[in-house]
Amino acid sequence: MSSAADLVALLSERGWTLGIAESLTGGAVSSAVVAVPGASAVLNGAVVSYATPVKHTLLGVDAGLLDEHGPVHPRVAEQMADGVRTAVAVAGRDADVGISTTGIAGPASPDGQPVGTVHVGVATPAGTHSVAFRFGGDREEIRRQSVDAAISATLRALLE
Repeated sequence: MSSAADLVALLSERGWTLGIAESLTGGAVSSAVVAVPGASAVLNGAVVSYATPVKHTLLGVDAGLLDEHGPVHPRVAEQMADGVRTAVAVAGRDADVGISTTGIAGPASPDGQPVGTVHVGVATPAGTHSVAFRFGGDREEIRRQSVDAAISATLRALLE
């Protein structure tokens, strides 16, 4: 299992809902999920929090964490994944699963971290964690790899 179709099928089987918070992927994870027939049964919504302050104001990422480490950090990814569950709540019920992406797609790095540094956050009823990646290639290749990694990391977390 590694595709958006697999993710939608697994969430559907469990009766779970999904929220997605994206930074460097700019909506591409959400687009991959929405492309799957039946996605409307599981996807509550998505937030593209491209600007760092939006990660705090809309997703609840700790402002001190952002000030100290910037937006490309494992704990930021984790807090984004947690925060989007509430941000896309329906009828007072948080989404069961949250996915987030934050990283540097290039061509340059604003904070000295290597281009291709990506953190994916996954929040499930069992807990929240992040996975770090270092992708190669140009901006578009890094973004594409980030989408695949976010979906794969979520599937792994759900199957553990």
